[in-house]
Amino acid sequence: MAMQRGSSAANTSGKAATSAASGSYTGRDSSTSGLGGRGAHTPRYTLGLLQTPRSSADSSGGFSSGGVRPGSSSGEGFAPSRAARGSRVKPLAPGRGESYFGDKSSCIENTSTLNLTSSSSVRGLSSACAGKPPLSSSRSVCRNHTPLMGYSVTSSSAVSSHTAASVIVAVVEGRGLARGEVGIASIDLKSPEVILSQFADNTTYAKVITKLKILTPLEIVMSNTACDPGNTTKLFSLITEHFKNVTFTTVQRKYFNETKGLEYIEQLCASEFSTIFMEIQSKYYCLAAAAALLKYVEFIQNSVYAPKSLKVRFQGSEKTAMIDSSSAQNLELVINNRDSRNGHTLFGVLNYTKTPGGSRRLRSNILEPLVDAETINMRLDCVQELLQDEELFFGLQAVISKFLDTEQLLSVLVQIPKQDTVKTAESKITNLIYLKHTLELVEPLKAALRSCNTPLLKAYYNSLEDTRFGIILEKITTVINDDTRYTKGCLSMRTQKCYAVKPNINEFLDIARRTYTEIVDDIAGMIAQLAEKYSLPMKTSFSSARGFFIQMNADCSTLPSGQLPSEFTKITKMKNTYSFTSSDLIKMNERCQESLREIYHMTYLIVCKLLNEIYEHIHCLYKLSDIVSMLDMLLSFAHACTLSDYVRPEFTDTLAIKQGWHPILEKIAVEKPVSNNTYLAEGNNFVIITGPNMSGKSTYLKQIALCQIMAQIGSYVPAEYCSFRITEQIFTRIGMDDDIETNASTFMKEMKEITYIIQNANDKSLIIIDELGRGTSAEEGIGICYAVCEYLLNSKAFTLFATHFLELCHIDALYPNVENCHFEVQHVRSSAGSREKIAYTYTLSKGYTEEKNYGLKAAEVSSLPSSVILDAREITNRIAKKILHRQKSTPEMMKQRAVYQLAMRLVQTARNSRLDTDSLRIYLKGLKKKCEDSCTAPRRNDEQK
Repeated sequence: MAMQRGSSAANTSGKAATSAASGSYTGRDSSTSGLGGRGAHTPRYTLGLLQTPRSSADSSGGFSSGGVRPGSSSGEGFAPSRAARGSRVKPLAPGRGESYFGDKSSCIENTSTLNLTSSSSVRGLSSACAGKPPLSSSRSVCRNHTPLMGYSVTSSSAVSSHTAASVIVAVVEGRGLARGEVGIASIDLKSPEVILSQFADNTTYAKVITKLKILTPLEIVMSNTACDPGNTTKLFSLITEHFKNVTFTTVQRKYFNETKGLEYIEQLCASEFSTIFMEIQSKYYCLAAAAALLKYVEFIQNSVYAPKSLKVRFQGSEKTAMIDSSSAQNLELVINNRDSRNGHTLFGVLNYTKTPGGSRRLRSNILEPLVDAETINMRLDCVQELLQDEELFFGLQAVISKFLDTEQLLSVLVQIPKQDTVKTAESKITNLIYLKHTLELVEPLKAALRSCNTPLLKAYYNSLEDTRFGIILEKITTVINDDTRYTKGCLSMRTQKCYAVKPNINEFLDIARRTYTEIVDDIAGMIAQLAEKYSLPMKTSFSSARGFFIQMNADCSTLPSGQLPSEFTKITKMKNTYSFTSSDLIKMNERCQESLREIYHMTYLIVCKLLNEIYEHIHCLYKLSDIVSMLDMLLSFAHACTLSDYVRPEFTDTLAIKQGWHPILEKIAVEKPVSNNTYLAEGNNFVIITGPNMSGKSTYLKQIALCQIMAQIGSYVPAEYCSFRITEQIFTRIGMDDDIETNASTFMKEMKEITYIIQNANDKSLIIIDELGRGTSAEEGIGICYAVCEYLLNSKAFTLFATHFLELCHIDALYPNVENCHFEVQHVRSSAGSREKIAYTYTLSKGYTEEKNYGLKAAEVSSLPSSVILDAREITNRIAKKILHRQKSTPEMMKQRAVYQLAMRLVQTARNSRLDTDSLRIYLKGLKKKCEDSCTAPRRNDEQK
């Protein structure tokens, strides 16, 4: 059979596969010397510091390497003493015959009992492992640090500068889906203060670099997995490139432990700064960095900090608004509080992204909105153009939807596995196909952007003019078939990988592929023969787990004796579909796999050589990744606008929303939510909101915060008109169902949240407080609320304060920047006419609420005796009259309030007005009349009395 001929051919090709594949894939010169003085049979792939294997696949599916790993027996380990500080150490270079397969971690010796190892910079790593830098050409050299370390990196010229620097920083980045989420912890050896930061960053890591430049560190501590030879992360490479005069030290990843970090903070943080726990309790990466930092500092200092002795504070990113974890949870920004799998969140409302990168960017932007109005307006200009130009919108969306996860592709391309097996070879081939697929989309993306008008989209178009995209694609197409592309389906993708390399580049590869084709044809022929033999509708099927198998749709009654013939095994049935195989088919699958191993091995060698050639140009893909993810997010914003009547926000020094509604509620509700107006400015920056339970207070408060976030990420907003002041911090204290219970734990939770807000709020904050003081008695609750209000009134922060304590409403008599609003309700009698019920309008109106004594009204519809209810109402009225008499506003207070409001409105008009002369004159006359009416109103009321 052809199958047998192919098997023999595969064995023959395996003996010479490596030598043929490792030669020039142009076929012109098979004897050209390789890197490092080697022969052509050992070409080297420096992308990811990989030296290609020299032998065929072994029986276990791995590729044998041979040789000695550097550091294993070379005798050049690093364990210098502290006295050698600043000296140059010659990087360890590989000797002849050495290969770097297997465990790459052995390139660095771990001599410390704590397993603290110092890593070299990118140059140091590459010198020790492949002789060529994987991502940069840093000139840093190794620097000695402590007796129990390996080697560190800095230039000798930095010694003098280190006499002034005294800050040690630990940096850690998330892995997998959390890639780009960075935690930073720093401590000044001259000051007992720990500063924690955590934020989402893009592939340029601009936020991380900015933060580190501000800290001016003496030493940076990172995980050893960040700088493993051949596995160096982009973050590590960028940091070493920007901080060439700084010492870099690595510790084992296990020391970056968020649980230990929180324990450290709890043990060492002084009680005055204990509110930090609220902010960092879900900031896992900065906690992990803190654990490694404090452990390391204890190690090098040979001492420990006393309990409760450190000042610990959290600093968000300077160019983004800070939203603490509690507020993010209250607002349901990315996770629904009732069901984490539910998409009823702000992220769910706006997420119409087509790529994983776009989805990650949207999530990070929601959690950290921008604070730069110019950048936000550039995004809004793009969204506006996408909404106005349908051809641009649909053209871009069609191209963007074809992109794969570009960031993940980049991550894999610059890494090497710890062991080179058939699986890793297959993965590398797959990623080259993904790369070709990605690069082929650059021209269509340029074409879609060619007619754009906004500055940001034009900048993206210009970035795509980078010639490196064409250079990489051209080099790929010299080796890879033009029709090789990413496809869905495991068998289709397997075929693409098998025939990815063009024919006539490697004759043994061509033989192996012909063998594979013959085996597959034989499998199909054998199954056809079986179908004919047993007169059954058998067909050839394939899965990645089982390989080729037989599938058949047939009713059990049509089978002889209700069973399949005895030669078939591994039978499974789902409804009327049978899946099974046979001993002959199993053997043929094994031969097919053997042929595949040969194909993948030889293709892998060619792919490695190709990647080595395109490596110097590959960094343009970072730019492409950013462009694709940003365009995807902007398209998502535009898509969300088409599904609802959103409006473009403006940015002034006021928060003004005309007929705004809750974006998440709109997605859930059958009917459109009730719209309401909002106005906060310097003259009335504090709004007290009252109303019965379920009247809409909490929903309204969340709505304001969500609209603010939407505006600051560059999205349109659910309203008829809206203007926002850029906020640097968003704080929320939202009343939950369990807050109604009066217990010590609930009350302490309230106090911690309010303390955190008071300690961290500034004039550019947006503060939302709902139902404060319900965890204690009414007297204490009113006192606490009043004190908190007075404290916040001394700042220029925009504050919305919802409460059931109607006594707070009279604080406007003392503070003219306070405005009272309430949610209206209607009283409707039942059809019987005996009882009255409340109908909620969810409409916000100015002034105090007319709904009082909610408890008494609830008692009236209960079974309490009428005499008890009457006594309760009489006592309540007496107490209310006394309180009202003490808090009554005088005519002079009302006049002062009117004059203050007029002055603030005039300031706002001078700053933001775009009215023409006649319209401005009419508006000013209206302000004057309103002020006069407010000043004369108290006098008229007294005369009427």
